[in-house]
Amino acid sequence: MSSHKTITVTANGPYLVSGSVTLALQTIGVNKAGESTEWIEGKSLPASAQYALCRCGESKTKPFCDGTHAKVGFDGTETASREPMMEQAKLFDGPTMQLADAEVFCAFARFCDPHGQVWTQVEGTDEPKKREQFIRQVGNCASGRLVAIDKETGKPVEPKLTQSIGLVEDPAQECSGPLWVRGGIQLIGADGQAYEIRNRMTLCRCGRSQNKPFCNGMHASDPKFRDGIG
Repeated sequence: MSSHKTITVTANGPYLVSGSVTLALQTIGVNKAGESTEWIEGKSLPASAQYALCRCGESKTKPFCDGTHAKVGFDGTETASREPMMEQAKLFDGPTMQLADAEVFCAFARFCDPHGQVWTQVEGTDEPKKREQFIRQVGNCASGRLVAIDKETGKPVEPKLTQSIGLVEDPAQECSGPLWVRGGIQLIGADGQAYEIRNRMTLCRCGRSQNKPFCNGMHASDPKFRDGIG
């Protein structure tokens, strides 16, 4: 999944995005029970060949950086492990599928919850309808915390995603969420070292994650993060 599109973390500053990466709102849609069931794509934002996205959560021009990080003394120290996702994951076994779960990446989008939760669903993946539902729910996990693995091939089953960035909105939690990085865009740390390329990642933009640069759901805690866009 090589690409000329890159996101570079700057020291205590914004994400520098290169390669004309498209940017659009992505809203978590829910059913009558309030469960996360679908992604709803919203308006696109104007994005140039290169642009800087706020990482401290304090910019007045969200999602773009306006330099506020320097005024507020933002500490953007990266604390996330550089180990591959699969080395950080716990495996749950089923008859035809496995579920890899790297909980440290959880961004609290809750697509794992409907239909008895994916950790239980994996046990019924010998039934076509349950297998299909399992793959769909796991694939909707924006952070890539969850990955479905086909036991016959030993390979992950990933949704086809265009290289792009989504600005997550979570009406059910009354907050804005992380940057949803899709399609295998290369992420480079402030030290110049590359992170593992993954099809699905979520990057913190509220400034409060304890697993920077990745989201760990702190945007949904009080005070809830709102970007004023959606």
